[in-house]
Parts: sequence; structure tokens; C-alpha cells
Amino acid sequence: MESSATMSLKPSPSSYTLRFASSSNPSTNDPRPRLFPSEKTQCFSSFSFKSIKSIHLPPPDSKPISSNSSNCSPFSCSAVTFSPTPATEFVPSKLNQLIIEFQSISQPIDRVKRLLQYANLLPAFPDSSRVDSNRVMGCTAQVWLEASLDQHGKMRFWADSDSEVTRGFCACLIWVLDGATPEEVLSVKTEDLTTFNVGLTGGERMRKRTKKLIAEREGKMPLDPFPSLVISSEGITAQGSYAEAQARYLFPDEAKVQELVSELKEKKIGVVAHFYMDPEVQGVLTAAQKHWPHIHISDSLVMADSAVKMAKAGCKFITVLGVDFMSENVRAILDQAGFQEVSVYRMSSDRIGCSLADAASSPAYMNYLEAASAVHPSLHVVYINTSLETKAYAHELVPTITCTSSNVVQTILQAFSQIPDLNIWYGPDSYMGANIVQLFQQMTIMTDEEIAEVHPAHNRDSIKSLLPRLHYYQDGTCIVHHLFGHEVVEKINEMYCDAFLTAHLEVPGEMFSLAMEAKRRGMGVVGSTQNLLDFIKKRVQEAVDRNANDRLQFVLGTESGMVTSIVAAVQSLLRSPKSTDGAKVTVEIVFPVSSESITKPSFNSSMDLKSAHGCSIHGDCASCPYMKVVTDHLPHKKSTIEAYEAARFKLKTANGNSIADVGCEPILHMRHFQASKELPDKLVHQTLRSNGNGKSAL
Repeated sequence: MESSATMSLKPSPSSYTLRFASSSNPSTNDPRPRLFPSEKTQCFSSFSFKSIKSIHLPPPDSKPISSNSSNCSPFSCSAVTFSPTPATEFVPSKLNQLIIEFQSISQPIDRVKRLLQYANLLPAFPDSSRVDSNRVMGCTAQVWLEASLDQHGKMRFWADSDSEVTRGFCACLIWVLDGATPEEVLSVKTEDLTTFNVGLTGGERMRKRTKKLIAEREGKMPLDPFPSLVISSEGITAQGSYAEAQARYLFPDEAKVQELVSELKEKKIGVVAHFYMDPEVQGVLTAAQKHWPHIHISDSLVMADSAVKMAKAGCKFITVLGVDFMSENVRAILDQAGFQEVSVYRMSSDRIGCSLADAASSPAYMNYLEAASAVHPSLHVVYINTSLETKAYAHELVPTITCTSSNVVQTILQAFSQIPDLNIWYGPDSYMGANIVQLFQQMTIMTDEEIAEVHPAHNRDSIKSLLPRLHYYQDGTCIVHHLFGHEVVEKINEMYCDAFLTAHLEVPGEMFSLAMEAKRRGMGVVGSTQNLLDFIKKRVQEAVDRNANDRLQFVLGTESGMVTSIVAAVQSLLRSPKSTDGAKVTVEIVFPVSSESITKPSFNSSMDLKSAHGCSIHGDCASCPYMKVVTDHLPHKKSTIEAYEAARFKLKTANGNSIADVGCEPILHMRHFQASKELPDKLVHQTLRSNGNGKSAL
């Protein structure tokens, strides 16, 4: 959720006015004219009149800025007199002055005019500096930024844009930071710039350049970049051994593809695969999609939907490439849809587990639900990435609805609005639970209007009141997303602070906070695998539509298997008719892992998690070992192929009900919510009738 709530800063005791005067820079050998006393640049990634308007007006007793400069327009950027201040106050005081100046202008259109005035004062930017390495990402307009460290140890900045309004923002941001010490530049936080509602992405680029210049001055060796794939309309360039391993399988042997397609067509087999599947498998499947429409790669929920569509189209068999709970869901949903005769096959004869699904099957999770069942009224919101058996046992303890990472927030908010005094028990992903709580805590400082945009039934009071009744399980993690911890976050901050940041909702809190901050400035997304893919596609499409040379950089904050679908989608956009020959857009996908991450261990049926841990910044990869359990070939004899079949659940729950029937009900409740945006009456009645003594009234 994005909050545009501004943060007030106290103005400096002295009164200030602003004047920009052009002069050469005596402190460097650079002959280019400079703004005096300095300039302020910014990339304003989503400029609108609304953003200008959101600069809050001053209190009634505050005095407007005077207009006494003959060089200024009627809107007056007036003369400034600086009294000596400690270095630590230099940047904050100038930022306060700028805020005061714009607060004194009551009409948004007049604020725009002031920006246009400042744009005219920005010195010419040399054509030689208009290179890709100086481009600022995330801007609708083209923005260039250059930085240097002068002989006095002060930062000097130059900027320009092809948009007059953005040039005005550039002038403002440079005015604040040019001539500051490196420490002052690095001390400016995103929230400081959010107060003025400008400078977000440009500010990050300035911080990044400052860190680099400091490191060079101190003789420090630059950090090794994360491995990455650079995608263009012409092809792909891999940077780092891990990226090379990923790229190797993006363009499979056409003979193998045709062999697979022939087999699928002959036997009428549909294939549903998860985004996190092995890149070698995904590469072949992606190529085969062009010849056989009944292949679909998606997140876990859509896999079952796609299987139903394939069955309706005449497929007699469905192959599920994913962990066991995915094949269970496909089998159960096909049965619910009336396709009991369609066979479902798994990708291994051994059990294929999942750290999250296993956490929800543990005695500790059942104890968590036992405690929930004693509280009335209670609703269990369970992540879709759990077994059918878990869903069934849970539903008989506490009324249960499944959720995905893309709809969990709306599910919880709707449940609280629909059932008075409700307690919600989320599980099993501890990081996602903590991130949801943090998200709601952030909403408590949003305005009621902003909260209503997230969910119309809520306001600040309702969000505050629900927080004590929102519980989450604290002992379940995805072993892949667990790896996006402190070390990864530090390196992203150091080297990729100005890149687009994508993060799955399952990542640890530090990575979640970083991605949410990027989201607030239009440079990030937090959500499901599909949300991440959609965000990348949207940003690339915007770059293509601008019809200008551009280079976009995305940090992939989820399982590396996503890259196959990302490359296919990005190349499709870059090769579309809208992408003209005149402009060149390149897209870099960064894997937040070590460049030595090439190890691909083998796994047996025991799935030893110590060896399967698979990912760390020190030498492994953000790759789910469970998703990589793929057999080289399927047996031909019926007696052996039966071991691969996803059998129907014939077991009964403690209450004597079918596990398949009871386990499917939470999924069907979610289907109803997705279609109507409301919890079904049946689930509401189950929740209200639950007797609070450990038994759900199903």
C-alpha cells in the first residue's frame, strides 16, 4: 500500500528566502557553470498536480516568503542570507528553506510555475554527459545526473532532463545537496525528500554516486556486482557464472522441443508448471508453448485453474511440475470441476516436500490452531502453499479460508470489516505474517482517504483496532526467501539503491521494508510472483512507449526460476511493433546471490534440508531445491508409472469427513472472495457459530 502522507519538518529559527544565481564553480577544474550556492536535482517518477498539491501549507501564523529579488519572477525566489551553521545543519536547513518556500504558495499551478522558473536557471548540461551511465531510472522523463568530489572534499552535482517540470525538480534537489559533504549527502533519507514529495529516485542515485566516490577516494576495492542477465531485442548477455548457468537453458535445442510437443499432442497431455521450476525444464516448456497451447507456467493457484481449462479442452492427462501440495490442489480442483477421469501426474515418484507446507503439517502448527479455536470468533487464513490435508484438519478446528500472496491483505481486511470483533490467525509463513502486521502499522499513519483506497470499509481507527486481533504463526519460513536477509539487503543498498526492486511478500522484514520504500517512490513492488512479473512488464512497456534509449535494472527478490518467464515476457515487449528501430531499451535482471552460485546439488527422497538449503550470499543460489527434483525420464510400464500419479485422498478427518472435500472448501471460499470481494455467507456463519471450545461448526 502506498502512503503519500507527508512528514512535517520544523523550519529553522531564522527566516530564509531562496535565490538561484548562475556562476562558474571555483572549487573544481570543471568549466561548466554552477548554480550558487548549489542546486537540487531529482527524478520525480510519478509527477502530477496531486503531488505538488500535497506539499502541505504552513500554519496560519507563519509568514510567507518575501519577494525581494529583482532577478525573480512574480512568484519570487528571493534572496537568501546564510548565517554560519555547523556542517551537520547545512543540508537540513536548506531542505527546510525549500519546504517553506513552496508552502507559501497556495495554488498547485503556481507551484508548477515556480518549478518552471527554477528549470530556466539550471545551467546547460554537456551533451558529452548524456550517456546511459548517467541516466536515472524510474522517470517518465529522461533525467541525467553526474557527480564529482572536489578538492575540498565536497560533493558537486550536475543534472538535466528533457522535461521542464523535472528540470525544476533537478534544480531544487541540487540546490540542497551540491556543495555538501559526502556524509551530509548520505545522511539525507528518503522520508526527508518525501516531505517535499520530490527527489526520491534522483536522491538515491546521488547517494549511490557519493558512496562510489568515497570508496575511490579511500582506495577501497569496489564490491563485486551480483550476477545478472542483460536483455535486449537482439539477445541476452550473461554477467557472472550463475547468470551464465541460467542463460544456458533459455534457448533449448529445437529437436528436444519438437520431441516433447509430439509426445504431448499424441497423448493429449497438459502441463502446468510453477515459476520456480528448474530453468532447463522451463526453457523447453516455454519454447514448446508456441506449438502446444496446453502448457502453462504460473504461480501455484493458477496452476489448478489452468488444469481445469486443459481438461475442458480435451486433455486426458495433466502433468504437474511443482511440489506435492500443487499436484494435490490440481487433483482436488479437477475433481470438484467434474473431471475425475483426467489423470494427474507428479514429477517424481518420491515425496516432494516444501518447507512452508511441512511447517503447517507440524504438531506446533496444530497447537497454534488449537489455541485459535478457543477464541471466539476466529478465522484461520491459511496460505495456499500448504497441503490439502493441512487445510482439511485446520478447517475442522477453525473456520478456514485460503489466500495467496497477492490477495492476503484484501482477504484479511475484508474479513475484519465483515465479521465484528473477529480474531484472525494467519499462517504458516512467519515473514509474510510479520510483513502484513508491519503494513497495517504503516497504514495507521495514513489518512482515511488513503486507507479507503486500499479498502473502502476501513479508516485509521479500524486499522488500529484490528491490529491486536491479528495473529500470525512464528515458526514457518520458505527456505529460499529466508535468504534475502541482512547481507543481501546491505549489498542492495550499497550497489542497487537506484534500481527497481521486486520482492515477494515472503521475504524477511528488512528486505520487505526496503522494497516497500522503493514502492513508495514508484521504484518497487511487493507481492506474489505474478505481481512481480506484471510490475516488470509494466515498467518495460512504459520504456518502450517512451521511444527513447533506456536501460532498466531490476533486482529479483524471489526464486531465480522466475527469470525464464521474465526473459520471455521482456523479449516479447522489446520485439513488439511498438518498439521502434530508433530507440534501444535494455533490461537487466539482477540475481541477489554470489557470483560463485553455480552449485547444483543432487537430492534424494529424504530431502535433507542441510544440503538442500541451497541459497546464501556466500556461494549458493536463490533456488528452491524442492522444485529441482526432476526425473530424467518417466517409466513406460504402467506398474511403475503409477508411483507418479497424484492419487485422490481417501483418508478421513477426525470427524469422519473426506479430507479431499473438507480440504477443498477453504479454496472454494477463496474463489468466492475473488469473484465477489466478500467472504461467502457459509464461511461467515461457520465463523460466528464456532463454539470456542476447540471445534469448528462445519
